[in-house]
Amino acid sequence: MTPDISNWRASPNYDYIDRLVAPDLAWEWLRRNSEYQHDYSKVEGQTDESELLVNAVRRRWGLQFPCPPYFHRR
Repeated sequence: MTPDISNWRASPNYDYIDRLVAPDLAWEWLRRNSEYQHDYSKVEGQTDESELLVNAVRRRWGLQFPCPPYFHRR
């Protein structure tokens, strides 16, 4: 079954995207990337012993993790 995408631009679920700044917009797309999700799942909840893994993910995706990630709409 093919999903109906005829009204995808009108969806109120995505109205917040119009107000995002570049880093927030980049995050919206990155968090949907299956390879990023896989890498992040390996890092999430790790202890200080996983510093090498965290640094590898940072280098691969060009990211910093200054605080715990969470999703919020503005």
